[in-house]
Parts: sequence; structure tokens; C-alpha cells
Amino acid sequence: MVRVKICGITRLEDALAAIEAGADALGFVFAPNSKRLVEAEEVEKITAKLPPFVTTVGVFQNQSPWEVNGIMDTCRLHVAQLHGAETPKYFSLVRYPILKGVCVSGKEDLEKLPSYGQDYFLLDSGTGGTGRTFDWELAVEAKKYGGIILAGGLTPENVAEAVRIVQPWGVDTSGGVESSPGIKDRQKIFEFIKNARGF
Repeated sequence: MVRVKICGITRLEDALAAIEAGADALGFVFAPNSKRLVEAEEVEKITAKLPPFVTTVGVFQNQSPWEVNGIMDTCRLHVAQLHGAETPKYFSLVRYPILKGVCVSGKEDLEKLPSYGQDYFLLDSGTGGTGRTFDWELAVEAKKYGGIILAGGLTPENVAEAVRIVQPWGVDTSGGVESSPGIKDRQKIFEFIKNARGF
């Protein structure tokens, strides 16, 4: 069964709605220029109220590994999702499991995947939160390099088709289930997860 991450969480009620709908993971964005930036103190309050067995992910972009580690510690997060120009040397300084986010615009982007030394990749159309899809056939091809979490412009309307074509390990959405940046729409969350899993 495809795993689902709801990203760009900024409010406890949205986190709880996503969990109720069956989300496997929640993403909190700390990248400075994001429309969905949330303060670590707020995330700490949210994660303190989450039930067990939900994976929490911190999303970062070109921030120092010490900042990443500090925020991950404070917020009690599980996985660091890195969406910038981070390198394997950088990875070695992060004390948490890493999910490398990769912007895909052509086959040349896939050729970089082995250099990251990771087993799973999040493939997006940009550095996160763009609301645009990319050529899903590239995601199919990327599967030879590791497990794929498909992101980029996924909505309740197109996620079933995306899963059918790519058959990814997981899918990730943010803007596709929002009423405005950082504010989730409960009905869209439920529809997205239902359609992603085909029931």
C-alpha cells in the first residue's frame, strides 16, 4: 500500500486530521523562504500531542547541519528531508535519517541520484511547494536507483493516476490539500489519501 505524507503542516488540527485520514507521515517546513514556514516552538507543541507510530519529518533547504540537528532535537522529529544542495559529506553531520529531495526536470537529474548514497528519494518539480507536476515517466525511471516518494503538484484529482503510472513507495502533497498556504482543507486530505490508496 502506498505511503502518504502530508507536508507543510502548521496547525495541530491539520496534523490530527491528516492522521485521522490515515497519513503515515507529517512534514514541517523550516526552509526560510517557504510560504509554509513554521516556527520550531510551534512544531514542538504539535508533536507533543501526536499519537505514536506517525513519522514526523523536518524539511530543510541549505541550512547548516547544526541548525538541522537543533531543530530536529527540539521538535522531536524523526526524519530530515533535505531540499537544497546538500552533499554526502553534509549528510554525515546530520544525526537523523535523511530523505533527499530532488528537483526533476530531465533525465540528467536522475543521473545524480546514486551520488547521494541514499536508498529513498523524494522527487519534486522544484524545491518544494511549487504546485507543479513533472514528467512521471522520469519517476518511473528513477525507481532503479531506490525507493521513490512522488511529490510535485499532487492533488485529490490526480493522485490516483500518479500512483497507477509510477507505483511509488510513497506520495507527498502540501498545496494540493490546502485552502491557503499552510492551512489544510480537511475534506481534501481525506479525498487525497482515499484516492492515493484506491479505496
